[in-house]
Amino acid sequence: MTRSLVDHICAALTGAVASDPTTELDSWKVGGKMFVCFGERIDGFAAKTDSVDTAQMLIDAGAATKAPYFHKSWVLVSFDAAEDEMRHRIQSSYDIVFKGLTKKAQAEISAA
Repeated sequence: MTRSLVDHICAALTGAVASDPTTELDSWKVGGKMFVCFGERIDGFAAKTDSVDTAQMLIDAGAATKAPYFHKSWVLVSFDAAEDEMRHRIQSSYDIVFKGLTKKAQAEISAA
């Protein structure tokens, strides 16, 4: 899998916006909050999980690794991961971030 597949998956999510990597972290956001992030020296993407325990379970299962420089609830998913796993991690991260937005922001994004 490649970065272009991740971009394609993210772009299909309601309200998802790609950041400008020349001015900020290379990432995808919803409501101004990051749910997927890329790095120049990593072969994959960082995604948020619902807890440190979930992140550790994914790491222990070999489905992800520790996302460097991120909170322990974030994991690094390799571009070599199965497409369904990548889609699931992206969707889960998006859902977590979306649910953390204000009700007003959620309604504005959903109405767009």
